[in-house]
Amino acid sequence: MNEYPSLRGISDRQAEDLCQELRERVIDVVSQTGGHLASNLGAVELTVALHRVYDTGRDRLVFDVGHQCYIHKILTGRNGRMETLRTFGGIAGFPKPAESRHDACIAGHASTAVSTALGMAIARTRRGEDYRVVALLGDGSLTGGLAYEGLSMAGQSSEPLVVILNDNGMSIDASMGGIAQHLAKQRLKPPYLRGKEIYRKIMHATPPGRVLYRLIHKLKEGVKASILPCSMFENMGFHYMGPVDGHDVKALTRQLRYASQVNGPVLLHVKTVKGKGYGPAERNPDAFHGTGPFRKEDGAPLRPSQTETFSARFGKTLEAIAREDDRICAITAAMTSGTGLGGFAETFPRRFFDVGIAEEHAVSMAAGMAKQGLIPVFAVYSTFFQRSYDMLIHDIAIDSLHAVFCVDRAGLVGDDGETHHGLFDLGFLKTVPGLTVLCPASLDELSSMLETAVHKLTGPVAVRYPRGGENHYSQDNSSPAACVLREGTDLTLAAFGTLTGTMLRVADRLEQDGVSAEVVKFNQIIPLPTELVLDSLRKTGRLLMAQECVTMGSPGQDVRAAAAAAGISLRGTALCSCGEGFVPHGTIPQLRALCGLDEEALYHKAREVMRHGN
Repeated sequence: MNEYPSLRGISDRQAEDLCQELRERVIDVVSQTGGHLASNLGAVELTVALHRVYDTGRDRLVFDVGHQCYIHKILTGRNGRMETLRTFGGIAGFPKPAESRHDACIAGHASTAVSTALGMAIARTRRGEDYRVVALLGDGSLTGGLAYEGLSMAGQSSEPLVVILNDNGMSIDASMGGIAQHLAKQRLKPPYLRGKEIYRKIMHATPPGRVLYRLIHKLKEGVKASILPCSMFENMGFHYMGPVDGHDVKALTRQLRYASQVNGPVLLHVKTVKGKGYGPAERNPDAFHGTGPFRKEDGAPLRPSQTETFSARFGKTLEAIAREDDRICAITAAMTSGTGLGGFAETFPRRFFDVGIAEEHAVSMAAGMAKQGLIPVFAVYSTFFQRSYDMLIHDIAIDSLHAVFCVDRAGLVGDDGETHHGLFDLGFLKTVPGLTVLCPASLDELSSMLETAVHKLTGPVAVRYPRGGENHYSQDNSSPAACVLREGTDLTLAAFGTLTGTMLRVADRLEQDGVSAEVVKFNQIIPLPTELVLDSLRKTGRLLMAQECVTMGSPGQDVRAAAAAAGISLRGTALCSCGEGFVPHGTIPQLRALCGLDEEALYHKAREVMRHGN
């Protein structure tokens, strides 16, 4: 597969032809591998223009979220590996410095780019180095408060820095057409800026000049505010530029060249269309934001899902419960369909709240709702719930407010990789006083536990469940905090969540070897009910626990500590988890095998525990 040389010397016509070629390449790749299609198609011309102006091997291009980085990867020596996109051992779906020096930093969460880019610009100035810094910020990221914190400081910093606002849907301010674009462009040309600085110095040299300057400045600001959509960013301290057609690579290149010469912070406002150039994605950009493999002719999925997911069951159950209780409100952070809340939003539009990429706000808003008698249910991916830790303690837990947090995508999530695995929530949730965490192993248990969380428990409650569907277990044994699914005398197998099904299969294999394994299932994992498992350990003297989370702060550590505190001397023990580091991208079966959490690895670990315990 051909790689692409530097684009800084190509003509406008060559750039336009290249954009078409790259658009077709991305469609070809994502139709085979799955991935983020609509966002990448919307950023083709913008990415090409960036590579015509900047040397990303030296200059720093900071993506926000980073799911629109595929064109960038193709243009930076990874075109021949694109068929491995998001596959185990292949290239990642997000920027990853370990892959290439052209990836400035890891990026998988939203609203962080401006803050990171400003830090890089400050480092450049402090170290006396010579490179340029660009932050690519999506309009959706402006729903997150961190974006404004970064913009506020960057605008006042005087650091040479370009922030590109890729506006593909959210209206920031109305454009007044060609005159606004023309004036914005003229105002950022270097000769204009140099003349503006000379004029300011001359006028400030004398008292009458300063008075006249202030009068003219007020008049100019009034005229400008009436025709240019830039007041918010200019008030922050940015030189505003735009809006610019994000699919005109010639104009984009010219504007970026102007912006790169400004000695101060610049915000370039670019208007794009998600899914540009591929009909199915343009008509339904949400469906093609993150997609599995599909048929290029019409966009139809190649592998339609045949099984019900935990997210879908959560949405159906919450809708059913809400029909009987009008206090229930649902909250999501820009993940309506991903968390299964599409049906709830349609049925109860006045009780449904999408706060955007603002998890911290969601938790504080839930606190206000709960304080005044509602029952808020916040459905959030585990990896994004991390942002809400302070609000969970300060706004929810201190007042023991009854709010329900449905933690989706808990555990390994697959091809999105390190930035999206839900492996850390148990560690931080464990430190929140008064919080109860339930963990279903089947769809029916999710329904039962959600009802319990909403109507039978008090204080803050979380229900934790994985991406996808069931795993060899479909019963409902959700009522006790812990239960014994299978009795045995030689070895205790303990688990929670969907690894329960794997442990039952391991017990079946051990039975064929003459080993009697007792399977203990935890339904509640915070606070951890240890009495049942300790009774089992007194009988067997051996423990193997499987848990899809990092080891530190895990329930397995709590079980082992409880056994030691109870004076139980274990002859053999093993805690199988996702380790202490970060897990790469791949399919969930591949990653469970990598972590030693698949059936084969757990079976052999159980045999090892039995050998060491003899």
